[in-house]
Order: sequence, then structure tokens, then C-alpha cells
Amino acid sequence: MAVISTKAIVISTIKYGDSSLIARLYTKESGLTSYLIKGVLKSKKGKLKAAYFQPLTQLKIEANHQDKRDLQSIREAQVTHVYATLHTDVIKQSVVMFLSEMMSNSIQEQESSHLLYDYLEQAFLWLDSHDDLANFHLLFLLNLTRFLGFYPDTSEMNKNNFHLREGIFTDIIHEKEVIRGEEIVQFKKLLGINFDSIESIKFSKNQRQDLLRMLIRYFELHLDGFKKPKSLDVLEAVFSR
Repeated sequence: MAVISTKAIVISTIKYGDSSLIARLYTKESGLTSYLIKGVLKSKKGKLKAAYFQPLTQLKIEANHQDKRDLQSIREAQVTHVYATLHTDVIKQSVVMFLSEMMSNSIQEQESSHLLYDYLEQAFLWLDSHDDLANFHLLFLLNLTRFLGFYPDTSEMNKNNFHLREGIFTDIIHEKEVIRGEEIVQFKKLLGINFDSIESIKFSKNQRQDLLRMLIRYFELHLDGFKKPKSLDVLEAVFSR
């Protein structure tokens, strides 16, 4: 058994029995790891609190890791960044729920990636500290594909169509998984920008919904077993007001 100390971001949790949780964390040192946190829902005196394991919470943990075990255990945890708005703002709560589900369905690698961890950490800090976030989830998902291995090839971005299955810009029109026209114009606005730039990009409600559904289709085509998030309708309702 090894004892590790690492930064970690909560991806999702599920209740286990009457008083325990299984938490999936993306850790900086060990990648995606599942932990059984016994008695955390009833214990008031333990070192671990249920509030530590809300989706996207950033932690520093000390954990026991054993080879060939599906569920590891956490000895100690502390919150490294107390979010000001992420878990209290109603709109941001909807974004958090959606992103948690998207990451649960797409991040599968158990090997660690410091670059992916740093991206998630900075993205959620940005989300917590900004109010103009209607397009945040679009750019977050697009840039996440860079770490998952299927970011769009932009070498021929001057072409007018994009092939979702191939991940390339193309002149091909008559194929099922090719987007074109107004949708491609809006899609190109997201390429190559950072979060600070999205506040200057304006999409209509319909444009935003079309782009989101296109990105989810892109994930479906490139990730085996990917499931469309159940929280999609909630998110679309929030940003259609």
C-alpha cells in the first residue's frame, strides 16, 4: 500500500449504503481515481466532511492506494479553494451539474496528466470569479478535447465545412457528420481563444444550443460508450431565458 499526497478535483459522487459515498476524483498525481468514504454522511466529528465532495470542489488529499483495488481510501482532505459562487449561484449550479456529468462520461484515463489537471483547476477558478458565463461551457468542452486527444485540426480552417467524425475542416458537403453554413461560422469563433475572450463573443439562444448539441455529438463520435448528459435539458433551459 502506498500513501500519496495530491491535489484533486471532485468529478462526481454517488451514495453508497446509508452513510457512505463513492467519490470520483481527478487527482494531479494519479489521474482518475475512485474513493470509498465511509460514514461521511452521518459523522460530525470525522476529518472528512460531505461538503468537501460537492462536484468540482478542489482538494488536497492524503490517501491510501492499493494496487488492483477499484476503490481507494482517503485519510485526510482539505479544501484548497473555497468557491465564492460556484455552489450557491443557481445558474452556476446548473453549469457545475452539467460539466460534472460531461467529465464523468468522458475522462476515463487513470494515468495522471498534470496539464489536464491544471486546465480543470484554472477553468473552475475562472468560472467561480466571473458572471458573464453563458458561453463558458462551450469553450470548456471544446478545449477539453485537446486533452482527450481529438481537438479539431485547424490547419485548414479556411475551408467552409467541418467533419465531426474526422475532426478536420473540409470542402466535403454531402456527408452526414459534416456541419456547414451558419453553424460553422459560430463554431470558428470558439477556436483558439481563452476564457477571458468569451465575454466578447455573442451567440443567440438558438446558436448556443446548436453549438452545444454539435459539441456533444463530437464527443459521442470520438469516445466509445459516451452517454449524452441527462442534465442537458436543464442547462439549455437556464440559458434560454
